[in-house]
Amino acid sequence: MSNSLFESDDPPALAERLRPALRSWADRGIFFGTSSWKYEGWLGSIYSANRYETRRTFSRRKFEAECLREYAETFLTVGGDFSFYQFPSEEHWSGLFGQVPASFTFGLKAPEDVTVLRWPEHVRYGAKAGTANGCFLDADLFIRSFLTPLERHREQVAGIMFEFGTFTRVEFLGLGEFLPRLERFLDRLPRGWNYAVEIRNPEYLEPAYFAALARRNVAHVFNAWTRMPTLGEQVAMGDSFTADFTMVRALLRRGHSYEKAVTQFAPYNEVQEPDEATRLALREIAERCANTRRRAYAFVNNRLEGNAPETIAAIATPART
Repeated sequence: MSNSLFESDDPPALAERLRPALRSWADRGIFFGTSSWKYEGWLGSIYSANRYETRRTFSRRKFEAECLREYAETFLTVGGDFSFYQFPSEEHWSGLFGQVPASFTFGLKAPEDVTVLRWPEHVRYGAKAGTANGCFLDADLFIRSFLTPLERHREQVAGIMFEFGTFTRVEFLGLGEFLPRLERFLDRLPRGWNYAVEIRNPEYLEPAYFAALARRNVAHVFNAWTRMPTLGEQVAMGDSFTADFTMVRALLRRGHSYEKAVTQFAPYNEVQEPDEATRLALREIAERCANTRRRAYAFVNNRLEGNAPETIAAIATPART
């Protein structure tokens, strides 16, 4: 018998419970996944720690490099937040997709280089912090630097999400100024990809916005975010299902800040604050899409309740008695 501190012959318990449920939902065209996957807090529930040992000691480096393989043994899709911060190379994409089965998909965020109007005042942006972004909604840059390297993996891309942060009225007076620029950008994108738009200005959720997306078969991303209407409220808005597929990102409880959630919930090893309203809305979206044969991808973040896999289990698995 091994003396390893981490070795166990038992499979991760939560993973075992999730697998059949997630595959059952997938048979109905509904795919639940998490936002990213490299969380040590999931060891013992989704991940087997003994897989990531080096000389009988847990290796964080090995875990981060290899855990996607084990993630894909349970989940059939994942949100790729990493692509928001870079234009991945062809080599990067090949390495990533090479770790998962051909049936596994990624919901990818488009790089902020094309969705940020003005660079945030943050140290990581260096000299460009606070300056205007000259590449905002630059379709040529997006096609050349993002879609082209990704092309060979197109069948495994569930959707590409354009996340726009909250615009001030100095940047755009309102939807009437923003929407024409968004439409021109979307009209220049090549067909054959699933595109989705995530906005964080609640006042933009108007019929004109939903109609513009619907004309192009672009999905509105139902997003649970601190200053946005709840998922349930977004679902109740007329014509908010704008495409023949649906994207959902359950990120934060309404009214909670990202920074507070990180401090409170890390290392994300358990649910701390169940959000029953968001769970109910996620289940409603899933059932609605399944009944109308609209493929749906729902990505849950650790910052919503404290542990994304447990949140998904509460929604997707039968209640335990």
